[in-house]
Amino acid sequence: MAGLGRMPLLLLLLLLLLLPPRALGGTGEACEDHRECLSNCCVTNSVNPQKFCTPKTIFQKCLPWRRPRGHACKSHTQCQSSCCTRNSHSPEWFCTPKTIFLQCVPWRKPDGDFCERHDDCHSRCCIRLSEVSPYRCIPRTGLLAQCLPL
Repeated sequence: MAGLGRMPLLLLLLLLLLLPPRALGGTGEACEDHRECLSNCCVTNSVNPQKFCTPKTIFQKCLPWRRPRGHACKSHTQCQSSCCTRNSHSPEWFCTPKTIFLQCVPWRKPDGDFCERHDDCHSRCCIRLSEVSPYRCIPRTGLLAQCLPL
C-alpha cells in the first residue's frame, strides 16, 4: 500500500523525461526569464511591460529598453539620456536631453513666478521685493548681474 502513494510521483517524473526540452527563444520572442532566451537576455523593449529575448551588448550586458526624450519618467534610470526632470509648472517629470557638458539641468521657473530658493528660478534669483511680499523669481540686475531688488 505504501508504494501506491509514490505512483503519481513516478508517473510525473516519467512524463517530464519523455517531453521534449523546451526550445530557447531567439531575438524578439516573448519571454519571462533570462533562461528562456538563446542570448540569456530577457528584457522589456518598450513602455509595455512584456519582456522579449534581446541580444547582449558587446560587453555581454543585458540592457533593458529606456525611454526616449519626451516620455514620462520617475527616475533618471528610466531614460536613454539618464535625465528625468520637470519641464514646466506641471508636477510630471519627463525624459530630457543632457547639455553638451553632459549635465542634467532641471527646469526652473521664469521671472515673476513664486519661489522658495534661488535654484527654483531660471535667473537663480529668488527674493522678496518688500518685507511683506512673497518670494519671487526676478532677473539679475546691475553691472555684475547680481541678485538685487528692482
